[in-house]
Amino acid sequence: MRVLAVGCHPDDLEIGCGGTLALYAKQGHEVFMAHVANGNLGHAVIKPSELREIRRKEARNAGEILGAKEVFSLDIGDLMVSEFNETLVAEMAALIRHTRPDVIITHAPQDYMRDHVQTGQLVFNASFASSVPHYAPDSQAFPLIPPIYHMDTLAGVNFLPVDYVDISETIEQKLEALACHESQIKWMLEHDKIDFLDFVKTCAKFRGLQCGAKFAEGFGRCQAWPRIPTKRLLP
Repeated sequence: MRVLAVGCHPDDLEIGCGGTLALYAKQGHEVFMAHVANGNLGHAVIKPSELREIRRKEARNAGEILGAKEVFSLDIGDLMVSEFNETLVAEMAALIRHTRPDVIITHAPQDYMRDHVQTGQLVFNASFASSVPHYAPDSQAFPLIPPIYHMDTLAGVNFLPVDYVDISETIEQKLEALACHESQIKWMLEHDKIDFLDFVKTCAKFRGLQCGAKFAEGFGRCQAWPRIPTKRLLP
């Protein structure tokens, strides 16, 4: 199976579904990771142009730890993601055509900031556009409109999972991948008053309590035709 996970910023996938992606890879599935925004504003001191490069390297290192086959960036500046940006829709459609996923994981529509919400909607729009032969015809249409799963919101606020993945065997991989994002550990402590690694581990433990596992990640489903699967696609 081919899995495409699309987060807004470098580190969002590691937070929301890193354990699940590592589990997919361990089971022999092909995992592709992508982030839409380049994370260039996520620091109080480091300048955006420098931070962009730092976060690109952090994302690549984290992807290697999780077992991703490739890590992509659409390289949009922070706070500039829009589902109405036709260039961005075309780039996302091209990414879907390139990776040909059986399933997509992305942000939930009730996530905590605009860029995250817009990323999820962008994926929804592009997943249909990628199947239309005369849309951006320089790349071949992908006939499947893949099922979409929504990963947890930050801190699980206003999110009720309908599916869980036991990540007890990959929690350390998830945390190791998160630790690659060194630029964000200090930023989140200063800006959000969050101990990054402890915060994520606590959320995974909470989801685990809900489903009888030591650690887990929770997911919602995009309930829109024809994206509703008839079998379980999560590991």
